[in-house]
Amino acid sequence: MTETLTDPRVVRAIELAWREAALLDAKDYETWQGLYAEDAMYIIPIERDAEDFDDVLNMVHDDARMRGLRVRRMTEGYAIAAVDSAITVRTVSRFVPTDVDDRSVTLKAAQIIVAYKRGRHDLWAADVDYVVRLGASGDEDRFARKVVRLVDADEAVPAAGFLL
Repeated sequence: MTETLTDPRVVRAIELAWREAALLDAKDYETWQGLYAEDAMYIIPIERDAEDFDDVLNMVHDDARMRGLRVRRMTEGYAIAAVDSAITVRTVSRFVPTDVDDRSVTLKAAQIIVAYKRGRHDLWAADVDYVVRLGASGDEDRFARKVVRLVDADEAVPAAGFLL
């Protein structure tokens, strides 16, 4: 693999991941949805090594319809996920490009989320796999897939009240 973090295609994919982190911390879920291609998947598996997500149990396995329902639940009416949601600050780093061409970039990264709620801080750590579909310009880049592999996914994971 000769692509590096200075490859403009890789930089665009990283910038999309950072833009997503900022939108999620701001709870701007409507705009967040627009970062995903219509056929994209957002997945949080229970098994860290899973690859065939259709045949295993997942915490989240969202296509566009399910992402829309999840956002609606977090933004409309009285929902505990929205009313009592945590304040989050997330860092996405340790980007490693694994496949790069002129149409898409596949990255591996680390994500740390500090969530504050009811006087308590919680730490969420994950390895994240991104597939970014490149558009004609950076404004047209979209996630084709995001897989969040929580380090403690096989343990009892509390309800987050925010998106990972």
